[in-house]
Amino acid sequence: MRGAGILLPVFSLPSPYGIGTMGRAAYGWIDFLYESRQSYWQVLPLGPTGYGDSPYQSFSAFAGNPYLIDLQQLCDENLLTQQECEALDWGKHPTRIDYQALYQGRYPLLQKAFQRFSSDPSFDRFCTENAYWLEDYVLYTAIKQSQQQRSWNRWPEPLRRRDDAALQKAREQLQNQMAFHRFVQYLFFRQWNALHAYAKKKKINIIGDIPIYVAMDSADTWAHQQLFRLDDAGAPIDVAGCPPDAFSPQGQLWGNPLYRWDRMEQQQYRWWLARIEANLSLYDLLRLDHFRGFESYYAIAAGETTAAFGKWCKAPGMNFLSVVNNTFGAKRFIAEDLGFLTPEVENLLRESGYPGMKVLQFAFDAREPSGNGYLPYRYLPNCIVYTGTHDNDTVLGWMQSANPDDVALAKEYFHIIEGSQSVWEWIRGAFSSVADTAIIPMQDYLQLGSSARINTPSTLGGLNWCWRMENGSCTASLAQKIASLTQCYGRTPSP
Repeated sequence: MRGAGILLPVFSLPSPYGIGTMGRAAYGWIDFLYESRQSYWQVLPLGPTGYGDSPYQSFSAFAGNPYLIDLQQLCDENLLTQQECEALDWGKHPTRIDYQALYQGRYPLLQKAFQRFSSDPSFDRFCTENAYWLEDYVLYTAIKQSQQQRSWNRWPEPLRRRDDAALQKAREQLQNQMAFHRFVQYLFFRQWNALHAYAKKKKINIIGDIPIYVAMDSADTWAHQQLFRLDDAGAPIDVAGCPPDAFSPQGQLWGNPLYRWDRMEQQQYRWWLARIEANLSLYDLLRLDHFRGFESYYAIAAGETTAAFGKWCKAPGMNFLSVVNNTFGAKRFIAEDLGFLTPEVENLLRESGYPGMKVLQFAFDAREPSGNGYLPYRYLPNCIVYTGTHDNDTVLGWMQSANPDDVALAKEYFHIIEGSQSVWEWIRGAFSSVADTAIIPMQDYLQLGSSARINTPSTLGGLNWCWRMENGSCTASLAQKIASLTQCYGRTPSP
């Protein structure tokens, strides 16, 4: 069935406290999607972020990001006061996230809320139902704080190796800190579940995003060291990345530890299935990041400074995905099939049954004047078309900075006349395609330039993961314009 949606990270929503949250603006955003006749809201991973602030390098594959907790709701519950929230510096620019200000201000406020909180049955139930990941996460986080935020593989050996006596002693010494982090996770999931329920009420399906790898410094790697390619000291033997491509001439050195797929198979992929089940409880559909890594993964020796020199190693492919499909059903997944694709990867995509991704910005290359697989006339219906993703420039930014010959091809293809609203012609090109689903980044609907880009691959810090939408951007007239285009191309939700 044809449909349409908008890509917007939760952190990019407007709010008075420095970052987008699961508060009033999020509910207003869902109302905007409903008025725009959209069927989908695509978000980025919601896990707690560390150095570099990337949602793809999280301290946990299961936990939620404390930054996204809405403070106003805590004020309404008398856990905080308005004055306490407004007294802090949340950053100077309404369209930029100041992560340093968040780090300094968020946790002291949440500590105040924790001190005023009285445990109730819903909190106890949350802790019991999520103990399989929550207890490792809160212990990891508490120890990490006690170790001056050092990575777990630099902790004292008994803690690094998870010696039973050392862990029990840590639980006793850090029980208050662990209780605080349980409380924070309870707040996150309570607010997210309420927001998700509201989206369902409005017939908006949320598309989540599950990174293929977890961070080296994460509760998951520490708690399940036997499932990763680590040496006896807990250091990675080789790390994840991808070879040189259109995004980066040196490739992308992600640095994540690689899986021991053989051991995962011996355990019937138990850890992966638990991770996917947890994500599917948060979202209606799930985008599998770096899908080609399930066929073969790129291994870079630990210590390399670029991804230029690595090797491809076989991954389990359908041996794993068939278990996933038999457990959850194939219709709940989307394959992020971008990057270096081989016939083997293309066969895996077909066999999995998942829709792949088509990015219009990849369609125009003057070196291939006859076109490529990203041109709309080459699509098959079982795919999702994007003008761009969180790793691309905005369409307007691309039009202003890409190779002039490539831009000329795009103008010819979309019949863009100088001075016209070129971004809307791209959106029309996506909507008019045979792709079952069209997802457009919100920045393109707002016709914003490169300053609104979410991320530039192979770069750290800077403006990555910082863009926020200005308050008042979601106007009734814009909703009506999107709704009209959605209806024109048969993408409105079914009654």
